[in-house]
Amino acid sequence: MSIFTALLILIGILAFIEVPLYTIFGALAMVCLYFIDEDMQALQTVLIELNRLASTPILVALPLFTLTSCILKETKAPQRIIEFMDALLGWLPGGLAIAGLMSCALLTTLTGASGVTIIALGGILYPIMLSKGYSERFTIGLLVTGGSIGLLFPPSLPMILYGVVGKTDIQKLFNASFLPGVFLLLIVFVYSMIYDIRRRKAAGQTFQDMPFSFPALGRATLNAIWDLPIVLMIMVGIYGGFVTVNEVSAVILVWVLIVACFIKKEIKLFSEMPKFMIEASILTGSIIAILGFAVGFTGYLIDIEFPERMIQVLKTITDNKIVFLLFMNLFLLGVGCVMDIFSAIIVVVPILVPIAAQFDVNPIHLCVIFLVNLEIGFIHPPLGINLLIASARFKKPIGEMVIATIPFLLLLIFALLVITYVPWITMVGAGLKP
Repeated sequence: MSIFTALLILIGILAFIEVPLYTIFGALAMVCLYFIDEDMQALQTVLIELNRLASTPILVALPLFTLTSCILKETKAPQRIIEFMDALLGWLPGGLAIAGLMSCALLTTLTGASGVTIIALGGILYPIMLSKGYSERFTIGLLVTGGSIGLLFPPSLPMILYGVVGKTDIQKLFNASFLPGVFLLLIVFVYSMIYDIRRRKAAGQTFQDMPFSFPALGRATLNAIWDLPIVLMIMVGIYGGFVTVNEVSAVILVWVLIVACFIKKEIKLFSEMPKFMIEASILTGSIIAILGFAVGFTGYLIDIEFPERMIQVLKTITDNKIVFLLFMNLFLLGVGCVMDIFSAIIVVVPILVPIAAQFDVNPIHLCVIFLVNLEIGFIHPPLGINLLIASARFKKPIGEMVIATIPFLLLLIFALLVITYVPWITMVGAGLKP
């Protein structure tokens, strides 16, 4: 056995015993680069990439949005948003389900963590929906699915990270992903409405029992008056083109700080803020460390012409773009099932981008396809992270979680196929031709 093989086996053992991911990628990068360039000059690749990442302007948004999410999840903003959504949409067929889904998508968008959404909103929405007559299976399926929808809207941290890794214009990514994100929501909305109509019809109920109430909407709006501007800043600022992602991240952080510390007084500035700053720093630092070392390992893969070899292998199987997209979706669904989204972006994107380019897949379109696959991977059995989190949160076995999410999983896979093979949905938002 060669030294190179022995070192790779040792690194594999370290990964198996859950040594921090950045040390795994760092070791892989240094070992692989050393064995192709024994004078150690190739090891400079890691340091060069870390320096490049540190000087990337858009990377400023990452710690700012991360700190914002750490603050928001400790306030009652999610509950106020749910009450507002319910007052606005609760009178519709499936209105409470739609309100819950919108709330889940919004919180996932703001925090970038679907698991946080399930934990934060699950305890609020679960008893409310059961008390309104929704079945336990439908409720759990909706909450698990809702936690994964929202990554296509700003200020999605995974999309910002994708833009950095894939060297793609983040403003165009946000513009392009808006319609696909709305499409995903609409499909689940329609399913929820059909489910509620059938449920009420079977129970002999009508929707006249839940008329729209202006006073209720007024109270809910007044209660959430300081939370709703966050959504307006994102929608008007980014989609309107008035501010950059960096600028809006700073504005939203200042707004959340003022509201949480001085208006709602849910956070104590001097005693609690240091904890949130440390939490955000650790999360951001770990992402950047993993990113830097992973890019160094990617440098090794490029040196050995791994993408080119993969392209040749794929072209021996097929040179048809439609078939390639199908294989790519199957591969990404598997990746999303076994890896967290940040690691998947860091590891897979640098390899996938040049391969997809050979099949004439637009990089903007590729990003949307990638993130939709990862969203679905969150709820894909048997190892979807949202299934595991929901199982612990609702104290139900994984099998029940899987059964509850199957209808939603099929709907999202249908949406994925439409988004994949109808690129107009993605490209029109970015002002590009399909």
